[in-house]
Amino acid sequence: MTTTNAATARHPVRTEIATLWRLSWPVLVGQLATVGMGVVDVAMTGHVSAEELAAVSLGTAVWSIVLVTVMGTMMAINTVVAHEIGAARHDQVPHSVRQAMWKGLLVGVVACLFANLCTLLFDHVGLDAPVAARASLFLHVISLGMPAFGVYRALYGYTTSINQTKPIMWIAIAGLVWNTIVSWLLVYGKLGFPQLGAVGCAIATASGMWLMLFAMLWWIRRSPAYRLTYPFDRYEGPEGKSIWSMLRLGLPIGVTYFAEVSAFGLISLLVARFGVVQVSSHQIALNFSSLVFMVPLSFAIGMLTRVGQAMGEGDPVRARFVGWVGVGVSVAFGALSAIGIALFRWQIAAAYTSDPAVQAVTADLLLFAALFQLSDATQVATASAIRGYQVTRPPMIIQLLSFWGLSLPLGCILGLAPQWFPWSPAEPMQATGFWIGLVAALTVAAALLTWQFERLARQRIRAGSPVPVKAAA
Repeated sequence: MTTTNAATARHPVRTEIATLWRLSWPVLVGQLATVGMGVVDVAMTGHVSAEELAAVSLGTAVWSIVLVTVMGTMMAINTVVAHEIGAARHDQVPHSVRQAMWKGLLVGVVACLFANLCTLLFDHVGLDAPVAARASLFLHVISLGMPAFGVYRALYGYTTSINQTKPIMWIAIAGLVWNTIVSWLLVYGKLGFPQLGAVGCAIATASGMWLMLFAMLWWIRRSPAYRLTYPFDRYEGPEGKSIWSMLRLGLPIGVTYFAEVSAFGLISLLVARFGVVQVSSHQIALNFSSLVFMVPLSFAIGMLTRVGQAMGEGDPVRARFVGWVGVGVSVAFGALSAIGIALFRWQIAAAYTSDPAVQAVTADLLLFAALFQLSDATQVATASAIRGYQVTRPPMIIQLLSFWGLSLPLGCILGLAPQWFPWSPAEPMQATGFWIGLVAALTVAAALLTWQFERLARQRIRAGSPVPVKAAA
């Protein structure tokens, strides 16, 4: 036995944590860089005018929902390639990647059309006509990047599943730099470029998506790490059966992501009736929670690959082991982040705003954010572990019921205190009521997904081999 194998045998948990970390930290940097693009857009337009900022904020609210839904829908390629790599079926990977790219193009075009249709809503929500027009133009322009993003996410899943995550990091950083420079030039009209305001941000983001796609294509073509599974040695047209198989795996994940993001968006709209302090505090607490969430999400993406590869090898015992190690890492981070948020909630609030009233409400909401750190980290980790088995519908059902069946109704009862409901509080709890609903929903989702993961893992161990894609989806 070699020294490395001996160390692995003695410290399997430590070894798995190290492997997961090597796989996940570049994903985390890439995720933060991607989130940074939206921050740049808001920050840039915030120094132009209130109208331009409002246009970007509204456009980004719709755009984020579409973007995250596409990300979820395209995650099927992660588990498909991971299974093929684990089973040493390297010759099948190129076909899967080519068909995933066709699927990404299809999903991207549909998402582009959907984003454009959403602009019709701006004329019916009481917006000032100039703001509605600018928000619509922002969406029209930024949506042109969605076909590229769909194909990019196919290649993103492919490269992650063969343990090549550093390219994702560097390409995302390059996209952030590009977005910052082009936004600066076009938002403010620097160096002789026209001053376009919000539209300049849209051009920067859309062009950045095409740049990221071309960069990924170039990297795959040049790097020797892709030679064994190189997908561009020949042209292959779309194959309906393969695309449909991946859609059946990916659509439930996309629906899950849509349910979660749209629920948060709806809460923002419902809280807006209570005034600037409540909605601003809600947005700040939500923004910071979303930023912290990038860490367990990155672990979850890495864990999906690890579980998928183990199942592809026909080793359900190891799949369960790496799954639980990944859950443990995510929960440990959740505990640390909960303590940090609780201890430094006033400092976090002060970093976002100097308004004392907004700071006070934000600090209260961040206590609820601290409460759901453990359950949020648990639910994203266990959901990804389940998807590593190529099972995607149970997480969708659980999270749909949690967010739309529990969080929103409970939040409306507590936050709005409707008179017709017999157990409503005497006074609306406003944003606090909705955050109590989020804590309850995430706790229920975490418990059910943990049970589902352990149940599924034991079933696969008893069966002794992975279930085919068609049956498992």
